[in-house]
Amino acid sequence: MRNKRISIKKVIFYICLLGLIILLVMPILWAMLLSLKTNNEIVNSPLSLPQTINFENYQRAIDTIDFSKMYFNTILLVVISTFFSILFTFMSSFAIARMVFRNHKASETLYFFLLIGIGIPIYVLLFPVYRIDSLMGILGTRLGLILPYVAVNISFNTLLFTGFLRDIPGELEEAAIIDGCNLFKLCTKVVIPVMKPTFVTIIIFNAVYIYNEFPFASTFIQDNALNTVSLMTSMFKGQYSMDYSGIIAASLMIMLPELVFYVILQKYIISGMTAGAVKG
Repeated sequence: MRNKRISIKKVIFYICLLGLIILLVMPILWAMLLSLKTNNEIVNSPLSLPQTINFENYQRAIDTIDFSKMYFNTILLVVISTFFSILFTFMSSFAIARMVFRNHKASETLYFFLLIGIGIPIYVLLFPVYRIDSLMGILGTRLGLILPYVAVNISFNTLLFTGFLRDIPGELEEAAIIDGCNLFKLCTKVVIPVMKPTFVTIIIFNAVYIYNEFPFASTFIQDNALNTVSLMTSMFKGQYSMDYSGIIAASLMIMLPELVFYVILQKYIISGMTAGAVKG
């Protein structure tokens, strides 16, 4: 009887798991089907199978969009913003987790202050950041996007970094200091190698966020030569018309590198999240 109960639980678990997988995969499959339809088919019969399978929408997307320039702009923003975001937040998180303040509440106050950003919607920041960029004279430049990207990632990075740093035994760092390590060597030779899963996880999340970011890019970029990948779909929208099939085809082409990125590095994402967020 007990084995039957266990088997029933397993069946229910696998059914629920299968249902969840279907819910997650269905939008992607539906988008793939829509990308093979014409605009009339998408508007009149979005749930039916395409009458003829053709790849004209993908060809039109390639002809309309300068992929090389947009990928260059996006990758440049991703690399620079992610580097400085991780550099600043690692240093601040190390100070919060390891430095001794005169006021013992100062570190916790600073920690919660940096985490407040997680609860602030991006759209609330658009106008203030727009004004700041305008006053600094960097509106419409790459620097005008890099600074907000670095700032927006601070809260999430601090959460993971601080959580993992507080879980590292202090004896490990004490032994390194006794062996003659200064602060720089302590971080680069001891702490960072131990935190490799967390670093990889933060890099992945920061890179994917910047790769997909649309509100800041669409508001601050004024020169088409600086357009990013996230702005591709806006090129298929006219004043009185919308190329739905072109938008869907371009969206799938944007999505494909991310899916490959996640599949290859998924083990690092899981290990980094459990090490930093759960243990912390």
